[in-house]
Amino acid sequence: MAQPELGPTPSRFIDIKKDIAASIPDFEKHVTATWNDLLGELEKATAEIASQGSEIVPVVSFEELGNLSPERVDEIRRRGSVVIRDVVPDEEAASWKAWLQDYIKANPDVEGIPENDKQFFQLYWTKSQVRARAHPNVLAAQTWLNNLYHVRSGAKIENVDLSTPLTYADRFRIRHPGVQWDVHPPHIDSGSIERWEDLAFRECFGDILRGNWREHDPYDLENRMNARTSLYSRRGQSTVFRTFQGWLALSETAPHEGTLQVFPNVMLSNAYIILRPFFNLAPGAAEDSLDPKDWVFDISHPEFPGIYSMGTGFRGPLPKPKTHPHMKLEQTMVSVPKVNPGDMVFWHCDVVHAVEKEHTGTDDSAVMYIPAVPFTPANAEYVARQKETFIQGVPPPDFRQGKGETDFDGVGRPDDIADPIGKRAMGFAIEVA
Repeated sequence: MAQPELGPTPSRFIDIKKDIAASIPDFEKHVTATWNDLLGELEKATAEIASQGSEIVPVVSFEELGNLSPERVDEIRRRGSVVIRDVVPDEEAASWKAWLQDYIKANPDVEGIPENDKQFFQLYWTKSQVRARAHPNVLAAQTWLNNLYHVRSGAKIENVDLSTPLTYADRFRIRHPGVQWDVHPPHIDSGSIERWEDLAFRECFGDILRGNWREHDPYDLENRMNARTSLYSRRGQSTVFRTFQGWLALSETAPHEGTLQVFPNVMLSNAYIILRPFFNLAPGAAEDSLDPKDWVFDISHPEFPGIYSMGTGFRGPLPKPKTHPHMKLEQTMVSVPKVNPGDMVFWHCDVVHAVEKEHTGTDDSAVMYIPAVPFTPANAEYVARQKETFIQGVPPPDFRQGKGETDFDGVGRPDDIADPIGKRAMGFAIEVA
């Protein structure tokens, strides 16, 4: 499965760098000092991540979510990722996988990749997906994660309810053993060049750009509410605010079996990725040097390392060992611990994540993508449009449009949502102003 062709960034991107530099007094001085400080902390953190591996990812049970110690909650915030055990009973999750397999057999024309051995499906409205998204425990887990966010300034944000979860319909995969998987290298979703170009999104990282990276709060809601994460309408780009991305396991999946990988320090990765476009190796420095003395402030070029042109929009950040060497990605992209059917895995919307290239296990690795989405005016408006696509059986608004599942045998219907909280999450009890 090859990746789409990526191109260089346009020359106008140099203006984004110059605009940022001009908007912050003594930008070069402050950002250089924070860059040097950051690289020292990153050196220590990457050594810790590499030594602990998968054990560094927090693991909790669904039943203990409301009773976690402040220290444990802080650890989850810092890592930006968590495995939640037993959100759904094993038997129920396993039955959802069986239904998915039956659905695929009953509707052989389903879209999926790779074409000759479909494993990642362009399907959104199977009964399994509809019921899983509406499950009270799944929505309760999302609510707990949404409430890790706050408004640091104490300002009142109107019409935002972190305790009212919404449903974002996405796809699922049933990955076979032994298949090479190259389409999900380390990356961040929910915005590409928008992180620097959009003023509200940029301000989410304002402390970093002002030279105060240690003050950066990845869980501050204030600017996220107005951040435009999709300026170019690139296909597959989420237009909703997801506090955490996530998936529900439908099978056992362990490291080396095609599971998720994460860089488990969201504050450090944010700081490094946001500052990286402003620094380059000094002329004459060794190509593989990580020494802060060999990296100099430079805004004379339009490149944003990890950001690439793709069609009408841009893809990234896509950090790589060559473009983001201080992250030491070959050692620090750790696989999440083994999961069982009914477990869920979540990662903060800014977390660098990937899917393992190799699946060396003996059984299919199956997951449904289910993120955590809070009630906001923009999210509610999207869910209202998404509800109509559900009723029609066509793909949701953020995804490539087509005939969809309108005439598919066994497609999910509104009656498959039994619980009131599930109905509300899917937009059947939401008034959009």
